[in-house]
Amino acid sequence: MTGRLPSLNGLRAFEAAARHLSFTLAAAELNVTQTAISHQIKRLEQELGLKLFVRQNRTLALTPQAREYLPGIRAAFNDLRLATDRLLRKDSARILTVSTLSSLAAKWLLPRLSSFQESHPDIDVRITTSTTLVDFARDEVDAAIRYGRGRWPGLRADWLMADELFPVCSPALLAGGRPLKRPQDLARHTLLHTSGGFGDDWRLWLTAAGLPPDISKQPGLSFDVAFMTVQAAIDGLGVAIGRTSYVETDIAKGRLVVPFKIALPAEWGFYLVSPMASADSPKLSAFREWLMTNISSNAGAPP
Repeated sequence: MTGRLPSLNGLRAFEAAARHLSFTLAAAELNVTQTAISHQIKRLEQELGLKLFVRQNRTLALTPQAREYLPGIRAAFNDLRLATDRLLRKDSARILTVSTLSSLAAKWLLPRLSSFQESHPDIDVRITTSTTLVDFARDEVDAAIRYGRGRWPGLRADWLMADELFPVCSPALLAGGRPLKRPQDLARHTLLHTSGGFGDDWRLWLTAAGLPPDISKQPGLSFDVAFMTVQAAIDGLGVAIGRTSYVETDIAKGRLVVPFKIALPAEWGFYLVSPMASADSPKLSAFREWLMTNISSNAGAPP
């Protein structure tokens, strides 16, 4: 065996099986049959002249020799992956891929993004929207703007801003025949709802305003993303619960008004989430600094 490398397929099978301690999971990862994994491991053991795995009842364990062998093999495959990635992604230093919620992208991020492009013309920003958590290694995403408590194990989470909850509506709605001077007047209006993670917003605000939360159950309109709810309010279809980040631009431009002074602080907030290893890369550091300078001074402290 001296001077000759063992089978690459056998080493791949060994690394995957050792990581999972399962031939079945290794086969699924490498898109081959379990029998193929078993044969590749057996051939590798014959080439090396030593045993790599021990079957104990229904479990799989590494032999002492395999435990000693594994770190070097794992490092070698990692080096291969990194080298291939560098070869295929030569422009990765200038491409910044950011995942965020579609409503935050439409109502907050995109209207401001031109200033980042003007300041950093060498960085190509790509926005992708998703409601699910990002797998940074699999999805090829550099950072995500996510709503939560800032607790994502193994990731860096930088506080951006909090939201307040308050009703918003079109100025034309206030000029209509039905009054909207007191919170109690909401019982005469169509309420606009956002499903998913915002489904409790009306009930929470009504409770804070001292009103029966059942008002939120009266017939209304419901949308699956927040920016559609905001647009429905702009179009005069009813009264929506606004979140600061989604409605502040429309309020500033006069497309929406705030009929009451009661605002409810949200328990969660927005964070810029990124892998620890790349959190301080030049492109991500530039984007983080730009975000911080573009967030209003009343963004608040982390909840």
